[in-house]
Amino acid sequence: MGQYRLVRLGEQLKSEISNMIIRHEIKDPRVNEFLTIHRVDVAGDLAYAKVYVSSFMDENSVKRGVQGLQSAAGFIQSSIAKKLTIYKFPKLTFIADSSIKDGYEMVQKLNALEKEEAALAPESLAESSAQSSDEEE
Repeated sequence: MGQYRLVRLGEQLKSEISNMIIRHEIKDPRVNEFLTIHRVDVAGDLAYAKVYVSSFMDENSVKRGVQGLQSAAGFIQSSIAKKLTIYKFPKLTFIADSSIKDGYEMVQKLNALEKEEAALAPESLAESSAQSSDEEE
């Protein structure tokens, strides 16, 4: 199957699963609307699809949400399969993905370093100007 078609199917699965979460169609109490479907990787033979789930909640809440989604995978597959017209529907596997949270934390660290550098910059300018005036005398 063409790579473009796999990517398109992945995007459609991502959209459908996200809509099911938002509309509370998945009745499992572990699944809440704060879970985000980050991406879906569909295998070339359409046998499997890995669904990466992330959230800004704590790690345990995300893991519980992924377990809830995994236990509802059959319901999710059958609901989406009724809407899509494809020959073979992939088996969904849900995986907790912390890349968004990791990226956010990295940006926070970079911002903190930038603030520290900005705070040290005026001091270093004052020291260098004091040294240059000492050299002139």
